[in-house]
Amino acid sequence: MTPEQQRVAIAEACGWTATVDDDQFWRATRADGSMTSDLWCSMSSVWNVGIPDYLNDLNAMHDAEKVLDPKGKDGSYEYWLRTVCHIPERESANGRYFYRATAAQRAEAFLRTIGKWEEAKL
Repeated sequence: MTPEQQRVAIAEACGWTATVDDDQFWRATRADGSMTSDLWCSMSSVWNVGIPDYLNDLNAMHDAEKVLDPKGKDGSYEYWLRTVCHIPERESANGRYFYRATAAQRAEAFLRTIGKWEEAKL
């Protein structure tokens, strides 16, 4: 997936949508219904201005992680984060090594967890 595709997929999973405002501009709309002042428009692809920079901002990824089921007993997010970060299972007891994961690694694990990750096409 391209960085743009990743950002859009995470934003959508977090409840962001693209909405036409009164002036006929496409704007990123937060889950609470408030609009940003930046365009999120499309001709052949989506411009991702206005949505959080999930791939470079740990705070944004922390917010995104909140949409995951906290009671998920399957541990799939931990599994994918461990896999993406190349952390052996024996070294990841209680998630103590996950604090080292970058925002980009967390973004990939997030998308794999929710089934939205797409492998790059050759």
